[in-house]
Amino acid sequence: MLSFILQIGNTVAATVAETLSSQPVTTGIETVTELPPNHLSLFEMVSKGGVIMIPLAILLLISIYVMIERILVISKADKKNSTLMPSLKDMILNGNLANARNLCKSVNSPESLMIEQGISRIGQNMLEIREAMNKKATAELSHLEKNLGVLNIIGRIAPMFGFIGTIIGVIKIFYDISLAKTVEIEVISSGLYQKMITSGGGLVVGVIAFVGYHLINTRIDKLSNRMEESQIEFLDILNEPSK
Repeated sequence: MLSFILQIGNTVAATVAETLSSQPVTTGIETVTELPPNHLSLFEMVSKGGVIMIPLAILLLISIYVMIERILVISKADKKNSTLMPSLKDMILNGNLANARNLCKSVNSPESLMIEQGISRIGQNMLEIREAMNKKATAELSHLEKNLGVLNIIGRIAPMFGFIGTIIGVIKIFYDISLAKTVEIEVISSGLYQKMITSGGGLVVGVIAFVGYHLINTRIDKLSNRMEESQIEFLDILNEPSK
């Protein structure tokens, strides 16, 4: 009888031990479930901004095109020919005006074309020579400033497009709330995405256009100052006695 009771006790103890070992031990610290990785590409994020991102993308492409095209044109025009003025001085003082004009045309820079206008009017009074050179300089600088107004406009209207997207996103949020009858984050997340992405997109495009506009204008201003210095140097040459 005693051996039977001990055998039952051993069986119960083994069963309890097996049950306890199969259950997790609670330590008071909850295990945080690891969330699956969520990879959101740039295109997917931008697409959440809705249709307003299409005009913003077009404005961005236009801004980049204008900036690259103007930088290439200005870089070509901004190349300084250090031998131009000494060569022109010798030709002018020696009375070789035809070669001096041909040299200016061959260089084909805003600076040389301005001076060519002055050379073509040698013999007239200084006021007429200066006026002709100023008109040519203004025309050349206007050519360099071509399409810069586009960058200026884009820098102003791109944030407005972003603001329109923000308004559309807010409207979508309230519409989704009216349908779901709740303000859970799952309901309003789509509108919030559109609101924030369009606002950020409009600001990014506007900043790019604004910075590009002012950087290019700065380069044009430097070239304008150099042209003024060349004009003064040319007029000083005319005041020197010829050989």
